[in-house]
Amino acid sequence: TLIGAIAENQRISELTAVSNNAGVDGVGLGKLLNTRQVKRMVSSYVGENKEFARQYLSGELEVELVPQGTLAEKIRAGGAGIPAFYTLTGIGTLVETGGIPIKYQKDGNVEIFSAPRGAGVFNGKRYLMEQSISGDFALVKAWKADELGNLVFRASANNFNAPMATAGKVTIVEAEEIVPVGELQPDQIHIPGIHVHRIVKSGGYEKKIEKLTVRHDQASEAGLPAAMQKRIRIIKRAAREFKDGMYANLGIGMPMLASNYIDPGITVHLQSENGVLGLGPFPTKEKVDPDLINAGKETVTVQQGGSFFSSDASFGMIRGSRVDMSILGGMEVSQTGDLANWIVPGKMVKGMGGAVDLVSAPGTRVVVTMDHCSKDGSPKILKRCTLPLTGVGCVNRIITDKCVFDVIPNKGLLLRELASGCSVDEVRAATECEFDVASDAAETY
Repeated sequence: TLIGAIAENQRISELTAVSNNAGVDGVGLGKLLNTRQVKRMVSSYVGENKEFARQYLSGELEVELVPQGTLAEKIRAGGAGIPAFYTLTGIGTLVETGGIPIKYQKDGNVEIFSAPRGAGVFNGKRYLMEQSISGDFALVKAWKADELGNLVFRASANNFNAPMATAGKVTIVEAEEIVPVGELQPDQIHIPGIHVHRIVKSGGYEKKIEKLTVRHDQASEAGLPAAMQKRIRIIKRAAREFKDGMYANLGIGMPMLASNYIDPGITVHLQSENGVLGLGPFPTKEKVDPDLINAGKETVTVQQGGSFFSSDASFGMIRGSRVDMSILGGMEVSQTGDLANWIVPGKMVKGMGGAVDLVSAPGTRVVVTMDHCSKDGSPKILKRCTLPLTGVGCVNRIITDKCVFDVIPNKGLLLRELASGCSVDEVRAATECEFDVASDAAETY
């Protein structure tokens, strides 16, 4: 309703839109991209919006990419009147040094780069200084609002809505239902009405699901293509990393699929950056809920004892090292544990999402799942990464279709396990850097 009204008013233009992503083509902020009313996006993730990526890479749109947790905290701090804060997220990457492309020229050269961040030292550690964000207007989607502006969000739809509601000079809420004062119980309210200036009722519309994902019978694996069966081997090995009682975060793709193979004899609490703790398996078709998604926009379920919260609270858990392990995908990993997994400059940009935050959290074990080689056969485990880094020296373990490596601080890689049918010589031929071999290394998966 709100974005549709802006799209219909062509006098509104040159907007700077702050949003975690731009949804899908032609929906949500995608409408304003189609009408060319947005000059700059401040986001963490391009996602599945092909028009967003096209406009960015062709120089039609400025895009300021920010780690997702940092973006959430920038907005929260802006709403709280805090001008800046310090964080470990992005130390040693282009987030710190500057150089992330903001605007391309039509010939593919970069016209505007991101600026370097300032830094400070606290307790012997370097932290980056990030300036907060507040807006002229905050457009927020709520499940219920009362006539005083008190808001309730449903399930994972809390996400960025809660901090956004506090960070606008004028906050306008689009609510599915507007109820009389007193109908919302005080302990149910997520955002108090002091932050809200205007309320409109949502028009009739269908909630869009970006990635409808449902549960499949594992018995059907045998009929899958060879490439997918290879990935399932990686996924099943990754699932052995889970320990009873662990809190874990799983990245998009192969890492998330590892949750399907958790040992039924243990309990693992899965956390999702968009504000879910206690993720369950993918739903059956009958249980799909558009308000219940993970950070990859896939439909999910929640286990008994699960909870929902805002994105800024979610990344507080991550930065505060409450998450025991993160499993992520990788494009490249170096022999010292550097990770690159979010951009190929000028060609492909996924956006960093929450990965930079996850790998920067002290005390969180980082496991990377990836194909050992690219499609052209070139190694992805290198002496030094060639792509912009997600994190420096952050990886603890690498699991590929050929082997399992551990990253030993100040030494390099140690081959711990081999995939079935794979030899040490085959691994050496497919790996750019040198590595040691554990005395008990054997085929284990």
